[in-house]
Order: sequence, then structure tokens, then C-alpha cells
Amino acid sequence: MKAPTTKPQLPIAHNGNLKVAIVCDWLTGIGGAERVVLELHKLYPDAPIYTSQYSPNKLDWFKDADVRTGWLQRIPAGLKKFLPVLRAWYFSHLDLSDYDLVISSSGAEAKGVRTGNREIVDSRWVGKIFRPWHKSPTAKRPLHICYCHSPTHYYWIRYDEYIKHPGFGRFDPMARIGLKLLVGPLKRWDFKAAQRPDVMIANSTHTQTMIQQYYQRESTVIHPPVDTERFRVTGTSPLRHGFVTAGRQTPYMRKDLAVQACTELDVPLVVIGSGPDHDRLKKLAGRSVVFLTNVSDEEMASHFQSALGFIFPGMEDFGITAVEAMAAGTPVIAFNQGGSQDSVVAGQTGVFFEEQTVASLVKALQDFKPDKFDHAAIRQHAEQFSVATFHKHITKFIEKNLARSATVE
Repeated sequence: MKAPTTKPQLPIAHNGNLKVAIVCDWLTGIGGAERVVLELHKLYPDAPIYTSQYSPNKLDWFKDADVRTGWLQRIPAGLKKFLPVLRAWYFSHLDLSDYDLVISSSGAEAKGVRTGNREIVDSRWVGKIFRPWHKSPTAKRPLHICYCHSPTHYYWIRYDEYIKHPGFGRFDPMARIGLKLLVGPLKRWDFKAAQRPDVMIANSTHTQTMIQQYYQRESTVIHPPVDTERFRVTGTSPLRHGFVTAGRQTPYMRKDLAVQACTELDVPLVVIGSGPDHDRLKKLAGRSVVFLTNVSDEEMASHFQSALGFIFPGMEDFGITAVEAMAAGTPVIAFNQGGSQDSVVAGQTGVFFEEQTVASLVKALQDFKPDKFDHAAIRQHAEQFSVATFHKHITKFIEKNLARSATVE
């Protein structure tokens, strides 16, 4: 996938004396977290990007960036995501105190980098391994802003789901054992790591609530950037037929609901993407369901633009694909929990189903009236989640907190 080409509309005024660092958990694929890092890179093109692992062959968005990895980069790729404890160790020892501004984009361990602003003081073996780091209170300290995609899923919100479906194929038993043994001390570490940033940004009101619940911290909602231009309809409006769903096929995304509901109703459904749940989904599918992998940017946009509706059956922290569908003028049929509550307006840009069951989705599809939706109005609604809007809000937030930090010092 090509990197979105939208340029920042309101770039932060560059101060020659302002040293900026960007931090993220990993850069190994295309997702919402990587899009946030990309747009931060556009705002601060000279800022190095620190991460635990980087796969430039899978992600060429950062070919002009100064991406810096550590010793975790040398661990075989297949083992890296088994090792959150090592990522915690790596980021805990990553000292960025020489910068003026540190921006972490994190849904895992990157928020725990050293900046000197706050300390991790833990007990038992975690405190011994991840030793708290102290800095003189009189020394100049960087401002650390964390863009939080979610409290770490495998410790908090989705622990039971990860235990049931770790998503590592034949290595699932090993992943379960490791998570059960380490989850206690790592939850304590993760909570303390979440206290390090000076301020936190949540990608949705759902995430904001989760940050308060699990980290006991306040946060400001700034929705992630969506490349709405990519899905804009040009020329003649397409003839719409059938339904579409897209995204990584993991159990918690609940693509099975879309597959089973459309199979039961015998209505066309295009399922775009792949993942560990792919084979199971194909076994559930009837003749009306088509699976597509390796879909190009242009083909993806075309499928979204020509669908009667986009089915969004999972509970996600934000849900970029739902907004992409709306950018194509397509109404969304969404489960009424999570980030979709921020983006979908019932009766105007889509409809909700209330229970995460096949029966509930079947009823929503039966009641769905595609002719009652204004495609142009749906496209206009999606623009509030555009890249330009993200630049505007993140810029204002950073400048406000930089000014406040300077006043405090």
C-alpha cells in the first residue's frame, strides 16, 4: 500500500532548537497505529522514529525517515511478538531525556520510554528487572505526549480472548503459558508505564474510558487520521450491490458474524483481507460469500464505493475501515460498542446492531434500507476524520502543551 500523500495543512512551526523524537511499539505492517506515526513523521520529518522492530520490506511509508531500532531487531521475526517482556525491558531502558518533545504512539510498551518526567516504581521481580530511573528535578525535562491506541490488549481489555485465541497457530499453547505466567507482573509494569507520559491522547471516547478505567488517567480524544481522499468517488456514481467487510481476520474482529449472517440471508458479501481466522471463515461461508486477498488500493476503494453497505461486526478501539467506507459514501452496519459509536450516526451514516450475535446482525440487515441514505452526506461526515483534520487537532494539542510546559519550567 502506498503512503497517503496528503500534506500537513497546519504544520508545527519548526524551532531550530526544538529536538523531537517519535516512538512507537513496532513498524511491521499497515494499520491505524502506523498511520498515526506516518502523520507525525510528516509534521516532524527530521525527528528520529524509535521502535522495537521495523520491516521496511512490508512498510515503505518510512523509507525517507530515520527509523532507529535496537537489539530486538535481530530476533527472528516469528518470535518477536511472543516477547512483550523484552519489549518492556527495551523501552524501559530507552533514554530520550535529551529531547525537548517525545511523542509516543502506543498500544503496548512504547509509552514506557525514559524521559525523566515520571518514574516507574514497582515491586517484586518487575521492579528489579525494570529498575526505576531517576533524574535530577532541576534538570530540563522533555514533554512526553502519548497517543494511546488502547490500554495494552493482551493485559487488560482482551486478555480472555488472547488466552482463547492467541493467534499464533501451532505456537498457541506456548503463547498461552507465557501470557498466564507473566500477565500479573506485566500488568503492574504496564500500569506504571502508563503514568510516565505527561499527557495522554485517546483515539476515541471508548479508548478514553478504558484509559481512565485501567490506567486511572485523563486523556483528550483526537481521532486517528483516515485517508478519506483515497475513497472519494470521482465521476459517475457507481452502481451499488451487495455488502462488503474488510480488515484483519482475527477472532475478536468477529468477521464470522458477517459471513454467517450473509450466508443465512443468501445475500452477496465480499470479505477483503486475511489473517489467522481466514480458513475458519471460509468453512462458515455459503455460496453468496466471496473472499479476496491481496487487494490493491484501487480495488479496495472500488469495492467500498460499489457496496450497499459495509458490515463492521467487531468492537474496535476506533475502527478506521468503517470511516473509509463512509468516505466512499457507503453506510455502515456496525456493532453498537467501541469506537464505531464515535464515527457512525444511526440513521444518517449507518445503523447499529445491539448484540454481537448472528441473529442480531441478521435482523439489522433485514431492516437495512440502503435507498434512505444520502451518499454525499455520508462522505461529508467522514471528512471530520480526515488527515487534514488530524493535523489540525494534533498540532493545536502539541503546541498548547509545549507552551504550558515552558511556562511551568
